[in-house]
Amino acid sequence: MSSDLAGVWEVALSDGVHRIEFEHGTTTGKRVIYVDGKEVLRRDWMFKLVGKETFSVGQSDTKATINIDAVGGFSYEYTLEINGKSLKQYMENRSKVTSTWLLNLDGVDCRVVLEKDTMDVWCNGEKIETAGEFVDDGTETHFTLGEHNCCVKAVSSGKRRDGIIHTLLVDGTEIAECTE
Repeated sequence: MSSDLAGVWEVALSDGVHRIEFEHGTTTGKRVIYVDGKEVLRRDWMFKLVGKETFSVGQSDTKATINIDAVGGFSYEYTLEINGKSLKQYMENRSKVTSTWLLNLDGVDCRVVLEKDTMDVWCNGEKIETAGEFVDDGTETHFTLGEHNCCVKAVSSGKRRDGIIHTLLVDGTEIAECTE
């Protein structure tokens, strides 16, 4: 990487937290985008220094766009959009449609993500095979992590505003949800 590094963002997706780095050579017109340290886009000798660059992130090819705007003189502002939303808006919406738990199992750090709309479960970037069942007070989604029996329980909060509460149990022990 060169000294043209103009922006760095961390984006939490279901398959993991991805690091996006953007180099902008304002004298050479160069634009380079790295995702998780891997170069995904390079443009040399661009005469127009403002504009946007679109690329994909993660296993689900989530659309990302870096906007380059002039803010006077030779100063530039760089903003990242994910699926057409500002990073802030995307992360706020994501907290409504996913639940995330961080835990350590047998010495291995695990990041478990539940996609509430599809009930898909991911662990450390891998989609996990699950079995869902209806129970008296809601649903249970069962899966295993190593030798551990896991279950995401979905029960109504009884309050319309709070909606459904999702709880992760590992070997019968509740794991606290984290905010990303």
